[in-house]
Amino acid sequence: MDKDNLVIVIAGPTASGKSQLALDIALSVGGAVVNADSMQVYRDTPVLSACPTAEDKALVEHCLYEIWDASKNGSVVEWLESAVFEIRRLWAAGKVPVVVGGTGLYLDNLINGVTPVPETSEAVRRQVKEMLAAEGVNALHERLSEVDPETALRLSRNDTTRVRRALEVFYDTGKPLSVWHKLPMVQKLPEARFEVIKIIPPKEELDVRCYRRFDRMIELGAVDEVRALAARGLDKKLPAMRALGVPELLAYVEGNCSLEEAVSLGKLHTRQYAKRQRTWFNHKLPAEKVLTSCYKKNETVVKNLLNDVKK
Repeated sequence: MDKDNLVIVIAGPTASGKSQLALDIALSVGGAVVNADSMQVYRDTPVLSACPTAEDKALVEHCLYEIWDASKNGSVVEWLESAVFEIRRLWAAGKVPVVVGGTGLYLDNLINGVTPVPETSEAVRRQVKEMLAAEGVNALHERLSEVDPETALRLSRNDTTRVRRALEVFYDTGKPLSVWHKLPMVQKLPEARFEVIKIIPPKEELDVRCYRRFDRMIELGAVDEVRALAARGLDKKLPAMRALGVPELLAYVEGNCSLEEAVSLGKLHTRQYAKRQRTWFNHKLPAEKVLTSCYKKNETVVKNLLNDVKK
């Protein structure tokens, strides 16, 4: 296998077995696993986000897992910068990066590039935040309609995060976000050779695994994780506070529903999320190889996949 500038990407919905596949491939090629899941970057919910175990981490190097505190509002831009750094570091060490995750935006930006929208200044972000607190998101949406009607038409009036971002970009650069989005994409890792493997299992098989996984998370202490988050009084709009299972179990911890109700709702939302992921990966991410069932540890599957990578 020609390992020069090779990046193996494992993509698929939650509970599809992609983390195990990434581990098995990394073991086979002398590689390391690089996280591309927007929830596994947070260190406060390793059970709920199904982070690799200590045993898994002892087998091969794992990068970009549990790197941020739950109080951080992490972005795809920050993840991408870290991922590019780690991938080049692994190449220099003679290892094959095996990037794995279910966050389509992360993988799309890594493989296909990003829009050249610059990061906005702290002063502008603070200004827009103060405007939001004083006027509300509807007023911000009205302001956006005046300076960037194309973006305003695309965004919901209730989409606080994106409305804020669009206004920040305009105030900081003087150029509407819609104009920035029409510029050519920028490749952050242009020298990479991406080999994409995706898992697209049948809906019924995925549903069963989602339900089983949630039950297992409860057994492993998911409620305690959420109880610890609740004790910190964090903003419920933070990404870590909106992770699968957190809002549902938080309702139980705060006494607003029974554990049975929280678990039932958590399973439903997990299944719905997995369905959206499955649809996105099925239609949006081209791949050299597709597994049509969930991965269970299997040396023959790994061998066949790697033979395809060699071709």
